[in-house]
Amino acid sequence: MPTIVQFGAGNIGRSFVAQLFSAAGYEVVFVDVMDELVRELNARGRYRVIIKDTPPGEILVEHVRAVNGKDVAAVAETLAEADIAATSVGPNALPYLYPAIAQGLQLRYARHGRKPLNIILAENLRHAPAIVRAGLAALLPADFPLDNMVGLVETSIGKMVPIMTAEHRREDLLWVFAEAYNTLILDAAAFKGPIPQVPGLSPQQNMDAYVDRKIFIHNLGHAAVAYLGYLHDPAMVYIWQAVNVPAVRAAAAAAMGESARTLLAAYPEEFTPEALDAHIADLLRRFGNEALGDTIFRVGRDLPRKLSRGDRIIGALRAGARHGFTCPATAKVFHAALQFRATDEDGHLAPMDEQLINETLPQGLETVLTDVCELEMDDAADVHVAEQLRRMG
Repeated sequence: MPTIVQFGAGNIGRSFVAQLFSAAGYEVVFVDVMDELVRELNARGRYRVIIKDTPPGEILVEHVRAVNGKDVAAVAETLAEADIAATSVGPNALPYLYPAIAQGLQLRYARHGRKPLNIILAENLRHAPAIVRAGLAALLPADFPLDNMVGLVETSIGKMVPIMTAEHRREDLLWVFAEAYNTLILDAAAFKGPIPQVPGLSPQQNMDAYVDRKIFIHNLGHAAVAYLGYLHDPAMVYIWQAVNVPAVRAAAAAAMGESARTLLAAYPEEFTPEALDAHIADLLRRFGNEALGDTIFRVGRDLPRKLSRGDRIIGALRAGARHGFTCPATAKVFHAALQFRATDEDGHLAPMDEQLINETLPQGLETVLTDVCELEMDDAADVHVAEQLRRMG
């Protein structure tokens, strides 16, 4: 049985990547630092993905075990013999994986020569391969054949997975909820050797186009519904409630449409107006999935990241500006984000949002534009974006 090492046994790791490979006949070896989760995975060897969609469903993921990520030697040993690997840990946690991966690669090389290892980077991180390569190269010998031996495979993660509440976790620690959507877009050109024949994988040659589509249409639209929904009614809890408000839906669709126009200008060989219109309509339908129970808080939280230079709002505005476009609907989403104060089930702001709201926003729009959005006034596109946002401020 082939083996995939899945770094991160969280929502995306369990509900998406591991689930696809398990269904295709792979053993899944999770690497995680949560002791209780590792124990439960090893004790049961299986878990359930609960499909919150219409119709509802359940997927039993079998042939799984786990290695504690704090045991670097054990992780390296597993990676040395794996057929493929994947990460789903979040951009901030990636650097913590590099020592174990570097050690595993050296062990693999000593045993098997240049036997390739593909690592699927399921992180929704622009330029993830370059970032991970730099992190690994710093820990490997200068003459290590990293580029010949390792395929760092960028992805576009479109699957929506809501937060599991404390009550759900108490009922079953290994449960994970997800929508029915099950397509993993990844970079066909990055693989070393053949691409695994796993149903649900969708290899694409022009990966930049699909990463941009995910960030500037899907992520932007999702955030727009959260921020505009909160602005419409701060007592509103769920994304499905917000997207069913006609004014919120129309405003989110308008912002997504602005990004579609930018993508058509940037990638005329990859997309058509009809295909992007259909993609936007499907996303709005999926945002309205009541069974998923996704919250406005979850989708909108982490304002510093979501307002940063390359992310869904400012990134979309900058991409439009490079093609000479003004994007007023997207600018409206930005200003709605500045008024976002949604809280979790216990009434708490996300910590990163609390700091921005209490320390940065009182200093005014210009501080936000420079310190949070990282706009540079010697960049023509950034100047164009700043002027748009000031006019609406």
